[in-house]
Amino acid sequence: MALQVRSGILIPPRQHRKAYVVSIDIRDLTKTYHRDTKALDGITLRAGPGMVGLLGANGAGKTTLIRILTSVLQPTSGSVHVLGLDLATSSGRAGIKRKLGYLPQYLDIYPDLTGREFLSYIALLKGITAKRARTRQVSRLLEELSLEQVADRRVGGYSGGMKRRLGIGQALLGDPAIIIVDEPTAGLDPEERMRFRSLLSGLGTGRTVILSTHILDDVAQTCPEVAVLKKGRLIHSGTTESLVNAAQGRTFLLSSPGTPPSGAGTVVNAQAAGTGMRYRLVADSPPPGATPAEPTLEDGYVALMHLMSASDIRTPGGS
Repeated sequence: MALQVRSGILIPPRQHRKAYVVSIDIRDLTKTYHRDTKALDGITLRAGPGMVGLLGANGAGKTTLIRILTSVLQPTSGSVHVLGLDLATSSGRAGIKRKLGYLPQYLDIYPDLTGREFLSYIALLKGITAKRARTRQVSRLLEELSLEQVADRRVGGYSGGMKRRLGIGQALLGDPAIIIVDEPTAGLDPEERMRFRSLLSGLGTGRTVILSTHILDDVAQTCPEVAVLKKGRLIHSGTTESLVNAAQGRTFLLSSPGTPPSGAGTVVNAQAAGTGMRYRLVADSPPPGATPAEPTLEDGYVALMHLMSASDIRTPGGS
């Protein structure tokens, strides 16, 4: 997706946007809670098949958006269509429950059930009532998730990574066209995180997967598209590469015996280097003594969140 810069924000030019089947179509979405608190403010976003990363700090509106997409919440204004279903209607909300898989950050898994029993129970709740079809689907998922060896062990004895994989299994029951996963690798050790990323990467073929996370490396490794929320507003929507480009010419390395000088920019990370520190900075102009560096996704995210003023932020159009 070719991009241009407008008022400091990367925006896909209308004439260059690639055509694809739209799975999620959100227009001017607003959600206001009591006391006029706007959790979402005029969100317009479209998504097609593939992996889409949803980024933002705590309180940015990610959870509210997910709850609306899963029909748990209704918006204050605007429209949301998922797979052509209007979530403002009771029939649309009922219909999407049969076509959507959801892995929340905190999934209640009955500890006294085995993995096989848990998936079979969730399959029944999803309307997979034919015993043969249910047994076949559960067995296939356990094998694909590398849980076959522990399928008949009680879930209460599973590791955190096993429970997250089982959570993906329940989301995949019924072969949903859209999957939403919320902070799937939070709390996992590095080996399980790599295993889970590999699993996520294979889910986006032929379906839309929304990955909501605060772990930028999860998005860098799995998502070709990304949307960024800040204080309820959509401040970026486009390719993951375009978010990296937000820090192009704004990423610098600076070695210093102490803390970086005042006004040097936003510190992305710091490493001990001999008797001093080596800082990776994002700034509008190079600090004295700094050298330019190629940006990463983390740099682009920091540039978007810290260098853009409120007047710079323009919500990318979704049509």
